[in-house]
Amino acid sequence: MTASALPHAQPTALELFTPKLVTVFREGYGLANLRADALAGLTVAIVALSMAIAIASGVGPDRGLYTAIVGGFIVSLLGGSRVQIGGPAGAFIVLVASTVHRDGYDGLVLATIIAGLIMAAIGFFRLGTYIKYIPYPVTAGFTAGIATIILASQIKDLFGLDVPNEPAALLPKLVALWNAAGRAHPAAIGVTLLSVAAILVLRRLRPHWPGFLIVVALAAAAAAAFGLDVATIGSRFGEIPNSLPAPALPLFSLQKVQDVLPDALAIALLGSIESLLSAVVADCQKGRRHTSKCELVAQGAANVA
Repeated sequence: MTASALPHAQPTALELFTPKLVTVFREGYGLANLRADALAGLTVAIVALSMAIAIASGVGPDRGLYTAIVGGFIVSLLGGSRVQIGGPAGAFIVLVASTVHRDGYDGLVLATIIAGLIMAAIGFFRLGTYIKYIPYPVTAGFTAGIATIILASQIKDLFGLDVPNEPAALLPKLVALWNAAGRAHPAAIGVTLLSVAAILVLRRLRPHWPGFLIVVALAAAAAAAFGLDVATIGSRFGEIPNSLPAPALPLFSLQKVQDVLPDALAIALLGSIESLLSAVVADCQKGRRHTSKCELVAQGAANVA
């Protein structure tokens, strides 16, 4: 069940829109909290790899950084859970990629804005509690399917394959990857295997260390120090911008809204489900209680921003 269904007093209207920063300092915040949060934030910033998610979604890596900076800040400030960090999520890769393919980047931006408004409306009308009625097999099956598609989308880079026009659909993608298997890049395979092995070893020997963060840093340093012939973000996409772009609205028309509305509904539904289910898991681990209404309003505001 969601936290809002637990036998606790319902939050007041003031509590619903109280920024989490205020509640954090009201409950007390010390150096130990700062150290733990700094490590968690750094790990998520590197490991979540918003640039990698953006690339897999069919847009430039700079779009992933913009999303993580703006969206992550708003969700963390206004969200309904003390321990969740907002940002680009791997579950959206397939949905975002298909939207970009059909409607272009402007269509994706418009769909995201509409999805944000829908999520905020769900929060304002306190409909988040109905997420608890979604059957667990549906959630588990959906998540497993998304994981399979995400894995397939990473095979090209894991093995350094040259697939110029990689299909978006799963089965044609697998066929194209199989046909390109003979052109696998030894250096890319070596970096992949060593990285996976290092993650597993660190998880076993030092489970409290940020293994993913360490491996990402070591792999990048090794590629630079030894001049490994592997693709990098710089070699593929050029220099990453060092500032945020000026805000601009996407191309807007009634026909465009109709075209992207199904994608917007899917983004809103997936975002709501993933955020609230994740918050429930965090509640069980921390013994806290999230506010589903506040979380959804924050997610909606972050998507619009």
